[in-house]
Amino acid sequence: MEPSALRDDMVASLEHEMKGLVRSEYIGLALRTVPRHEFVPLEAHEGAYTDQSFDHRGTKILSPSTVAQLLEALDVRETDSVLVVGAGVGYTSAVLAEIVGEENVHAVDITRTIVYEARQNLASAGYDGVFVDCRDGADGLPEYAPFDRIVVEAASIRPPHALVEQLTPDGRLVVPLGGGTQRLAAVERTRDGTSEVADEFGTVAFSPLLVDGEQADTVERNRTDREDREFAERHFQTRRGWEHEWIDWDGDGL
Repeated sequence: MEPSALRDDMVASLEHEMKGLVRSEYIGLALRTVPRHEFVPLEAHEGAYTDQSFDHRGTKILSPSTVAQLLEALDVRETDSVLVVGAGVGYTSAVLAEIVGEENVHAVDITRTIVYEARQNLASAGYDGVFVDCRDGADGLPEYAPFDRIVVEAASIRPPHALVEQLTPDGRLVVPLGGGTQRLAAVERTRDGTSEVADEFGTVAFSPLLVDGEQADTVERNRTDREDREFAERHFQTRRGWEHEWIDWDGDGL
């Protein structure tokens, strides 16, 4: 079966009343247009147009239903400037490019090898105008701010302050919030500069938003290093007597 027919079937199943995940015509059209097989590994091509996710190089290629859920929550308009935090393999960015145009889509990812792959995938699929850079997602992309819409493909305990600051007045940030139990939330920036959770869209399960040094392709993440340092500090503070300080054998007082 031709990829276009497979995409039609995929989106039709997402629009079906039993799922109802695609409710907006423009999102359905974009999902029907983007060749998802360009964004999955070769060995996963047979399942490219099924509603499943794939683990890939320490990241997750989101299922079409999850992408649809994010985009429905984002409520994007065709003239919006959009930032994707957690670019992954580039599929969500490509779908957004179909809606708002390539020049209006910016994406960041903390893992350099994933950034290179996202660029290659987007170019192969015909969306090489999308800007993808290697950044700490929590810092956003201030050089290109403000953004009308920001979508985060990773979970955070609270909305990252820098991302809220990079929204336009009346801008919208969609982010999974929470630790063990996550909920997909839409955070809106008001005209006085404050923000508020405007809506919630059910429970989700995303990997946590990584910070600098926790790239998916590192052998040992800095989170482990940090925990080691904190443990050493706690151990140091529990010492008593002569263990607590170095002995200065060459000091003037001896």
